[in-house]
Amino acid sequence: MKKILTIVLTASVLTLTGCQSAYYSAMEKVGYHKRDIMVDRVEAAKESQEEAKEQFSSALAEMQALLNHDGGDLQSAYEKARDEYESAQTAADNVSDRINKVEDVAQALFEEWQQEIGEISKASLRRSSETKLRDTRRNYEQLVRTMRRSEAKMQPVLTAMKDNMLYLKHNLNAQAIGAIKGEFSSLQTDISGLIKEMNKSIDESNKFISALDSKS
Repeated sequence: MKKILTIVLTASVLTLTGCQSAYYSAMEKVGYHKRDIMVDRVEAAKESQEEAKEQFSSALAEMQALLNHDGGDLQSAYEKARDEYESAQTAADNVSDRINKVEDVAQALFEEWQQEIGEISKASLRRSSETKLRDTRRNYEQLVRTMRRSEAKMQPVLTAMKDNMLYLKHNLNAQAIGAIKGEFSSLQTDISGLIKEMNKSIDESNKFISALDSKS
């Protein structure tokens, strides 16, 4: 418990300073290495995508409810849809932040790994480590491509949602709702495609974590 508390406190202090190299060095002193941090950050990125996937689905459902408005409290229905859109934006920002953190620790890990390979004197061991590094880097690059692809699909969806929310804010009536119904089908298609990309990214995250753990 004391060791965990030390790790948490160290992480909190160094995160505030924004010095990643110092952060990694300090964490290694308490037995928490870059490989461990990378696994945790990939896991966190995966979880953020799972949360974003659910949030985008909820936003779509609330927009559907608003468009199907049948005479109840129109303002309340609009506010629910707006809140879900804002939560989707927050979830998307969180995904981007988590992916950035994965890339940061990956760079540090691969640089350290490459440097340490040069310190191995026995050729057979050096070749084996080079192979593991090459395989891990290839898997990582595939992971990040998939993550960034799903991330890129979020912004057009958010832009469309924002356009609709602002339009309805300025024209909250049945006629305005009717005017955006034609765009809703396209938005449904976009969100469906986004969720598929997120699922691919989540699968790639699981594969990467499994592969990295098997090399431990």
